Amino acid sequence: MNNQQHSITQTAMETVQWFIFFLATTVAMPIVIGAIFELSFIEISGLMQRTLFVAGVATLLQGVLGHRLPIMEGPAGIWISIFSVMAITGVQSGISLTESLQQLEATMILTGAFLLLFGVFKIAAKILPIFTPLVIGTFFLLLTVQLSGTFLQGMLGLQQGVESIQLAEAIIAFATFFIVLGLSTFARGWLSNYAVLIGIVIGWMVFALVVGNQAVTNQASLFSVPEVFAFGMPDFDISLIPIAFVTAIILLSNIVASIVAISQILNGKADYDHGQVNRGSAFSGINHGLAGGFAAVANVPLATSAGFIGLTGQKRKAPFIYASIVLILVSLFPPLVQFVAAIPAPVANAALLATFVQLVGLALRNVSYDGLDSQKVMIIGISYLIGMGTMFLPPEVFIDLPTIVQNFASNGLLVGTTLVIALEQMWKLKDKKDYNQHSKQKSSA
Repeated sequence: MNNQQHSITQTAMETVQWFIFFLATTVAMPIVIGAIFELSFIEISGLMQRTLFVAGVATLLQGVLGHRLPIMEGPAGIWISIFSVMAITGVQSGISLTESLQQLEATMILTGAFLLLFGVFKIAAKILPIFTPLVIGTFFLLLTVQLSGTFLQGMLGLQQGVESIQLAEAIIAFATFFIVLGLSTFARGWLSNYAVLIGIVIGWMVFALVVGNQAVTNQASLFSVPEVFAFGMPDFDISLIPIAFVTAIILLSNIVASIVAISQILNGKADYDHGQVNRGSAFSGINHGLAGGFAAVANVPLATSAGFIGLTGQKRKAPFIYASIVLILVSLFPPLVQFVAAIPAPVANAALLATFVQLVGLALRNVSYDGLDSQKVMIIGISYLIGMGTMFLPPEVFIDLPTIVQNFASNGLLVGTTLVIALEQMWKLKDKKDYNQHSKQKSSA
């Protein structure tokens, strides 16, 4: 009986910790998007509800029917970039912010259609050879660069128009960061396993005492179903098709990278099959369609899940599935959504940044998987420097370029990942050509 009680308690605690991780990963994105598109508090609350709902459904679908691994589906940095760029280019083209949001609904649906086709027709697995350890490792490096800046800004309180470091918030955030890392590294037993949960709870309590908690409005109804096409009907435009296609290809690398990362954490090696990739792509397509239909922020398999598992040692799948169900249920009760949204942004960002330490390790292991010769160093160097450099360019510098080029060129993760794929394939073609030529010369001699 005691063993059964212990098992139930352990499952409950692990479910809570996964749930807190889901929230910490999800709640910041709707606030960022709301600020970009000048949404009201009520509109941001609705966006947060829809995003939580779609993230929960997407995670459950992938965990049960898709790739079937404990990988959270959450709002992606690549989509934050696309939302930001389309807001700016839309205004510059005379399109209202509402119309831009309707085009974004259409873009998410179109991207989902491509991903679904890639999975159904088994195209995803056929292009697996291009997603080499070098590509996956570089993708992870660029991802950590892209998002670590956002997390660090959140830890310093530099969000929602604030331009100077908030000292008290920053101290609490860094204390949370080191508590999570310290417990996961030096503690044993349950203290290590629940490092993320303990860190967020302590950080939230201290934040409430020192800074004060965010005011929670009680105007929301007790229960509500997320609204479909909340921004209006999708505005399908032919110019969105190339953007959706390129985004789908890059998202495939995200899917493969996440599956590889989790496989390495769970099994000690990249142990996965083509069926997982095809199913992952197909259900990622369905999830993008849901995000477009519910006017949420599109989700992707988050490689940070590997960092979370590596940090906490939580490898069981059941608590992960339970947490996704809890996330769906919570999203149906707006007062609960408002409560969980009150997790202080500096604390949430600190916990997320801590999980990135493990992700950096995975990136370095993948990059150096087959050794680093001068050719690979050249490919990584070009892709990393140009991709990372692009992240520091304001979107406005691309204003004179065609819309499709703007949306691609202003996204450092897209640019860097595309470069590493293209350069590696070009080098392989060159090596193959040189080998064939050498073979011909040898046979003629």
